[in-house]
Amino acid sequence: QVQLVDSGGGLVQAGGSLRLSCAASGRTSSTVWTAWFRRAPGKEREFVALISQTGAATFYADSVEGRFTISRDNAKNTVYLQMDSLKPDDTAVYYCAASAKPGIVRTRTTEYASWGQGTQVTVSA
Repeated sequence: QVQLVDSGGGLVQAGGSLRLSCAASGRTSSTVWTAWFRRAPGKEREFVALISQTGAATFYADSVEGRFTISRDNAKNTVYLQMDSLKPDDTAVYYCAASAKPGIVRTRTTEYASWGQGTQVTVSA
């Protein structure tokens, strides 16, 4: 089992930036994909971005492509989500998640077994 702790959320004005962090512990060697999801008020949890264990592969939701960047530092067992040009629509609780399922890119919540506790991001207009 992998334990995840996500952090870095806060309140920012539209156009601003935040960097989220996801620190992993436990059986981190079993992780194939690490992803960020978010849940906005009144909406379902949705995929944001993911990165492979080596960092060689990344994938983004259309809504954040070109504004968000996912990266990792395996020496620190930490995955980051750099969020630039933030919009009020980005307001949500952000969760990191880990999947041990190999193969194709995994963007569904059901494919992730380990989750962080969530960190609130609020973007004011």
